[in-house]
Amino acid sequence: MTRAHSTTTDPRLLEALSAPSPSTRLRAALAAGSAPHPDQVEALVQRCAVEPDFYVRDMLTWALTRHDREVTTARVLRELGSSVAQARSQALHTLSKLGDTALPARPAVTTELLQDPDDEVARTAWRTAVELVAEDDRLALAEVLVTQLGRGDREVRLSLSRAFVALGEAAAPVLERARTHPDPGVLAHAIATERLMADPEAGFDDSVAEAQRTVALLAAPRIDA
Repeated sequence: MTRAHSTTTDPRLLEALSAPSPSTRLRAALAAGSAPHPDQVEALVQRCAVEPDFYVRDMLTWALTRHDREVTTARVLRELGSSVAQARSQALHTLSKLGDTALPARPAVTTELLQDPDDEVARTAWRTAVELVAEDDRLALAEVLVTQLGRGDREVRLSLSRAFVALGEAAAPVLERARTHPDPGVLAHAIATERLMADPEAGFDDSVAEAQRTVALLAAPRIDA
């Protein structure tokens, strides 16, 4: 039997979620999750795209996970194509909380999102992808992630390294090939990531420093005896 899906937006919830006070918006999101109704999904998704407060955004995501998964997933997936970076990022975050059982057969985290020009969207895509990826698709995911080595600041690079660590052995041959990359930044990031995979307790900064020393030695002119 086909379930009827509501596309109505709850105007009262929209108004409460737009209140000047973050505490008011937080309570509104909490109330929506505590008493879920299909009419609330649209308002919650819309607010995710513009909410400036981290704690309110987190509550919005929680509220969405309390609603019907089929309805919520279908609506959240549409946000992945939004021109608003926060909308894409929050949609990815919400999908990671909904879990792979709620997703359709096609991959939700596309190559475009994994290579998104917005760093926060890309970081969220990496984290979500490794949480949802099927075992047989781990190598293919690693092949896309390796194109992002050397990207961004410390936090961006740390996020990518953590994604590789989460992928595990499937990522090892891909990172090994990256050792031949001509860009010193990419090479250092690959070596540092390999070190973290071998020892997840190793500090990222120490791993990067050690990798940079290795790259410097590799680039040094060789003096024949």
